[in-house]
Amino acid sequence: MIERSATARLLKLAKTFRSVAVVGPRQSGKTTLCRKLFPGKPYVSLENPDTLEFAKTDPRGFLNQYIKNGAILDEVQRVPQLFSYLQQILDETKKKGLFILTGSNNFLLQENITQTLAGRIAYLQLLPLSIEELTKSNKLKSSYTWHILNGGYPEVVAKKVSAQDWFPGYISTYIERDVRQLKNISNLPLFIKFIRLCAGRTGQILNLTSLANDGGIDQKTAAAWLAVLQSSFIIYLLRPYHGNFNKRFIKSPKLYFYDTGLVCSLLGIVNAKQTLTHAAKGALMENLTVSELLKKQFNTGSTDNLYYWRDKTGNEVDIIIENLSRLKAIEIKAGETISAEYFKGLEYFKTLNKKPIASVLLYGGKEEQKRSNGTTVMPWYKMPEL
Repeated sequence: MIERSATARLLKLAKTFRSVAVVGPRQSGKTTLCRKLFPGKPYVSLENPDTLEFAKTDPRGFLNQYIKNGAILDEVQRVPQLFSYLQQILDETKKKGLFILTGSNNFLLQENITQTLAGRIAYLQLLPLSIEELTKSNKLKSSYTWHILNGGYPEVVAKKVSAQDWFPGYISTYIERDVRQLKNISNLPLFIKFIRLCAGRTGQILNLTSLANDGGIDQKTAAAWLAVLQSSFIIYLLRPYHGNFNKRFIKSPKLYFYDTGLVCSLLGIVNAKQTLTHAAKGALMENLTVSELLKKQFNTGSTDNLYYWRDKTGNEVDIIIENLSRLKAIEIKAGETISAEYFKGLEYFKTLNKKPIASVLLYGGKEEQKRSNGTTVMPWYKMPEL
């Protein structure tokens, strides 16, 4: 089993709080991690029909089985009735890490926790495997295109199931099990078309009107469907960085996916060679970097401080990481040969800021450099160091 970077944080949370919720996309490894770290707790899947029926019809009796040693309750958002009874159990115990809750539907889980378990439970978000985790387990490949094509889901990366075969089934399962819980979407083929349209806009500034028009739906529906994709860890919207600039800047978010393998499947990309020649090559490289930074933040419990910046004249920096004392500006290029053009956005952004700025060019090559202009040039496999 690949060692997960979130291990230390999950164990710490379980020693501090009476319960921990581990959330993330379906098949990201939540159950595997929890069962490994808490082998003494019974594992209970609420996707099992008999277990689900018991929990729904007699939530008190269901939970009474686990009061002494607790349990790992998988996909707990499927039974909202449990949360009020969990509140009482947690209020009456001093045990830490009694219940470990997992779920692939962040909206429903968070809604129930906010209503009943606020202050009694901690959160850990677990995304698919990261480049850092693959590096430490000696599973990193020599080309970034392999990682773009296959993404980070353990079934594909660790168990070597073909991405071409696995992702279509994943999408079907996601729609049947997660989407139906969140919203009564009657036209599922149209929803699948909407997801594909989002994939085609990876790395682009979100234009809700255009997305709705191309999808054959109104803007209200498009916004609701985007919210579904966000809350189930399919899509991430990267916020624009405002700063204190006088110049006019773009205020809409950029659209990315949490996993590039899923994007490639939706775009019909089936091999690494196709990735190199595809029009979305640069956007996919950006997406890979954004998702890796998110994994790092989630695994360590850091605040989401990722942004992009672009002004009305087209000057742009792909990622801005904001800390209290300084900014880090990151430009991402899929090319393997460094060009002077790569530095233009970074240099322009530096002229607008009074804060100290660390600038980084991340590219598809393998050479690391420290330029005289202060920019660090990093090869793609150094993403975890960003």
